[in-house]
Amino acid sequence: MDQQNYHSSIAANFTPQEAFEGINRVNEWWAKNTEGSTEKLNDVFTVRFSSGTFVTFEVTESIPGKKIAWHVKDCYLPWLNNKTEWTGTTVMFEISPLGDGTQITMTHVGLVPALECFDDCEVGWNEHFKESLLQLLTEKAGAPQ
Repeated sequence: MDQQNYHSSIAANFTPQEAFEGINRVNEWWAKNTEGSTEKLNDVFTVRFSSGTFVTFEVTESIPGKKIAWHVKDCYLPWLNNKTEWTGTTVMFEISPLGDGTQITMTHVGLVPALECFDDCEVGWNEHFKESLLQLLTEKAGAPQ
């Protein structure tokens, strides 16, 4: 059984600090309805979507220009049999210089193919991370839901 975590990378002409700041502006690339602060170690924030869907994170790593990690403290994913499937998982962003630009590698530790959510969540992360965050960083306007 494949236990590989969701993992993806984007790269373009932005600085590591711009990447760090952009990731922290969650309401500009992922969820318009974001409550709490996303910027400092131990901050707690919640993203909310339609149908009561929410995910509450704690910032467990925050190294400017290098790394961000969000640990899922609670969630409600109503389309799944296990509505708290993300609880206990961690979303990590690793930022590194690449040529004249910067690469961001995102890993959702615990989001593995064996989970019910994996296929739908992979599509969602690809849209939000690979498209919307990249647009925010390169065009100054993401497409949050």
